Amino acid sequence: MDRPTMPAVLAAAIAWEAWQDIEPLQHQHWLGPLLVAALLRQHGKVVSHLFCLNAGLRIVPRERRRARDRTTRLLAVLEGFAEAATAGLKELDRLVMAKSQMERRLRNRRKSSSLPALIDLVLARPVVSGGLIAAELKISQRAALDLVAELGVREITGRGRYRAWGVA
Repeated sequence: MDRPTMPAVLAAAIAWEAWQDIEPLQHQHWLGPLLVAALLRQHGKVVSHLFCLNAGLRIVPRERRRARDRTTRLLAVLEGFAEAATAGLKELDRLVMAKSQMERRLRNRRKSSSLPALIDLVLARPVVSGGLIAAELKISQRAALDLVAELGVREITGRGRYRAWGVA
């Protein structure tokens, strides 16, 4: 897999297919997609984070991913890359829309409000708790719960105690 002669996405697809075929670490099958994502990052196709290959591969039928023909398997992996990219763009659109909706609540707020910092925290992490919010924003737990109620983020746990929230 020489860098100058092979496109990065094709090299990553071949690496994933080889990992699935050889299975070098049978009890750590989850490591293959991470190595493929790291290969894409090394080639400069992904700059800031690891590409979530499994999100796209879930959409591709298992029969195509496990086909006897290598070409079919490679095409399935490439389709998985495209599906993962599409899923990532949809998630990004969802987060941008959620951010704009949450920022509407910032109108007529004091400049010293902790609400903008809470918005950034909720968007940066998939799940936040009252204790995490209080620690990160350096406010009391009661103030953290009041800010969460004012912001209107979705409560995930469905519990009265030890609750956690995420972007709706």
